[in-house]
Amino acid sequence: MQSGCLCYNGKFLPASDTILTADNRSFRYGDGCFETMRVYQGEVLLADLHFERLMASLHLLHFDPPQHFTKTYFTKLVMELCNRNDHDELSRVRLTVFRGDGGLYDPLHNIPHFIIQSWELDKKVLELNDTGLELDIFPDVRIACDKFSSIKSNNSLRYVMAAMYAKQHRIHEAILLNPYGRVADTTTANLFIVQHGQLITPPLSEGCVCGVMRKNLLKMDLPFPVIEKPLTVEDLENADEIFLTNAIAGIRWVGMFRDSSFGNASAVIIHELLHEGIL
Repeated sequence: MQSGCLCYNGKFLPASDTILTADNRSFRYGDGCFETMRVYQGEVLLADLHFERLMASLHLLHFDPPQHFTKTYFTKLVMELCNRNDHDELSRVRLTVFRGDGGLYDPLHNIPHFIIQSWELDKKVLELNDTGLELDIFPDVRIACDKFSSIKSNNSLRYVMAAMYAKQHRIHEAILLNPYGRVADTTTANLFIVQHGQLITPPLSEGCVCGVMRKNLLKMDLPFPVIEKPLTVEDLENADEIFLTNAIAGIRWVGMFRDSSFGNASAVIIHELLHEGIL
């Protein structure tokens, strides 16, 4: 059970309190979305990108957010929660938004409710991984390529099953493919390869989540050209390097995909640039 407190619709409550009913639409249907953010030394990192994605997701899901749903409003709540939980030095924060109770598939209204939670992070998350990750393909699902694929949806069953597959097969992350057999993303991250001096990541049209760290890398002034292009399994096998990105870990390099092994020369450079630019 989580200790400390959480924030429910702007009110701070003990984390052990029961606040959801059996009619909760996120529980029933996965009706909503979420943001996972890193807080470091009293600041929500990449806050602009997180709340840009949040509002875009609420729009796509036909929520009716009130006017006070702003970056300033949520950032203030996040930091007050982290302060109350003594997590303001380094923590992971999850903001979950869901439609209010009522209705079957068709909701009675589109009013958003939200919960904010925080957890302390180990300082190792600030460092590049010493040992390369091991990846493989999760063969049991395909990620759709539609306008909802880019949302961090509360309905994450495919990613749950991929994470279970990775654990069962003793690998760090599982790669999810789209209906065309091309790379979408991984259990918890977006995927990049390094090939002939270029950084390549699948475009959103390939079914990947619109990751905040992915978007940040696409906007940064890097010593490598960064392009969006569909990636095949063969592209992974023939890559010079592979690395993963998300808002919590930043960048993690991959040491092994099936029978192919990789170094981390580019990942080291990008990690340092991210560290300087964000922290």
